Amino acid sequence: MSNINYAIILAAGNGDRMGYHVPKQFVKVAGKTLLEHTIDKFEKHDMIDRIIVVVHPLYNMLVEDMVLKNEYEKICKILNGGRSRKESSFVGINAVENEDDNVLIHDSVRPFVSYEIISKCITALEEYDAVDVAIPSTDTIIKVNSNRCIDSIPNRDCMMRGQTPQGFKCGVIREAHRNSLRDYDSEFTDDCSLILRYGLSEVYVVKGEEQNIKITYPDVVHLSIFTRHNVKPAN
Repeated sequence: MSNINYAIILAAGNGDRMGYHVPKQFVKVAGKTLLEHTIDKFEKHDMIDRIIVVVHPLYNMLVEDMVLKNEYEKICKILNGGRSRKESSFVGINAVENEDDNVLIHDSVRPFVSYEIISKCITALEEYDAVDVAIPSTDTIIKVNSNRCIDSIPNRDCMMRGQTPQGFKCGVIREAHRNSLRDYDSEFTDDCSLILRYGLSEVYVVKGEEQNIKITYPDVVHLSIFTRHNVKPAN
């Protein structure tokens, strides 16, 4: 029996930085919410078998209506998220049935992820237990100290900007999250950092794309991004 490829879409954020009356994943652009545009990419990808959406409890019914309206066939579970991204990610991972299945964990407000990136992540999981997506940094990266003065300037050639999805063998990322339950002093902003923290696997890096941005602020540049990047929203 072949492994099942899951997409776990994290949509439990409250979107404080956007300043809207609803979380940013429910803001409409080109006739659909950002969440719908993101789900469309995984729903239509022939290598994705099942989709799990992790959402804030207040918006669970909204997502259920969205699934019915769009006639999504791959969404198998809509789950209530936790108080942090890490908790929500763990909720999604725990809903995957088999340890050997593949999971792609993706931000709901990255609607421009390409089919190519998704394919490359799944293909890389044939060889690696953990996969990240990143692009080279075109800007100089500086490290500052507690006084906000420059502490060091790392070599830009070694610096990359992380994106999502991040891909894993389910058993490996589940073990990482279980280890983190006993690690009260550490904060983690993504799942690959957990893998590295506990030395569970190498993390292979798939080349990302500039257009695979995370929509965070409500400025005109971001909300007109569909036309600026010549990306056609799903019908």
